[in-house]
Amino acid sequence: MTDNDDATPMGADTAALEPPLKSLPTISGAARLAGVIGWPIAHSLSPRLHNTWLRHYGIDGVYVPLEIRPENFADALVALPKLGFRGVNVTFPYKETALALVQKATPAARRIGAVNTIVVALDGSLIGSNTDAFGFLENLRDAKPSWRADSGRVVVLGAGGAARAIIVALCDEGAAEIRLLNRTHARALNLAADVHGPICTLPWKDRHQALAGAELVVNTTSLGMRHQPPLDLDLSLLPPGAIVCDIVYVPTVTPLLAAARARGNPCVGGLGMLIHQARPGFAAWFGRMPEVSDDLVRQVLGDQFDECSSLV
Repeated sequence: MTDNDDATPMGADTAALEPPLKSLPTISGAARLAGVIGWPIAHSLSPRLHNTWLRHYGIDGVYVPLEIRPENFADALVALPKLGFRGVNVTFPYKETALALVQKATPAARRIGAVNTIVVALDGSLIGSNTDAFGFLENLRDAKPSWRADSGRVVVLGAGGAARAIIVALCDEGAAEIRLLNRTHARALNLAADVHGPICTLPWKDRHQALAGAELVVNTTSLGMRHQPPLDLDLSLLPPGAIVCDIVYVPTVTPLLAAARARGNPCVGGLGMLIHQARPGFAAWFGRMPEVSDDLVRQVLGDQFDECSSLV
């Protein structure tokens, strides 16, 4: 195959090959620029989400994926103000590293120990924050408006950066008891010691029994994500009214959520957390706090919308 084998033949009508002009965003030389940094980044829905908001509000801006190798991450952050970025989201595996590299960090980011949102200040300095706690709570309240953190026992699976943000949010909301389990028990112990809340750590082998009497179960591990093994969790001891939340959003309905839904438990998927945690950054970079609607989710998910919307 030659370099030109897939080119349009001379004289062909190219109109059918091009999207209508009215469907394209208007981006000028003064467009505001933001993005998401990760490694890898191709799976991220954030560019689709932010650019949908930009089109909806008619904002002159663009949000781009930035796949940055680990050895280049620090240099990439330093380059942001020089390249005219208003800021970026930071995702796996850089959230903890970013905290040490920004010039300023919010108290919440320092308490959580990770940064997922960076704003470039007028003087070029980088200000880090963490909006995962906000995103988790807003998603949960959207799905179950009657939920209260102090209504009963919470079980959290995983002890990474997302788990830390969620546990801080639960503690701040008044959770009375949090059972924390992680495949590496030492990480769970360290998280519990750092946060200083009503946290009881249990060995991973006790995860099935830990569900007894729970009002909320949250999976923060990568188990159940596409190309990862499913989460091995027996739900037989889980009360029928307990909420099951999985922060994984690819697929939108994980094996855990499918199993919980089959037995009648209310379920909350991870896409809503992604959407809500994105809102403060969008407001800081583009000047408007965006709204969340079924139409937005439909545009972001496409054919998967009906499956996702049936969770609760």
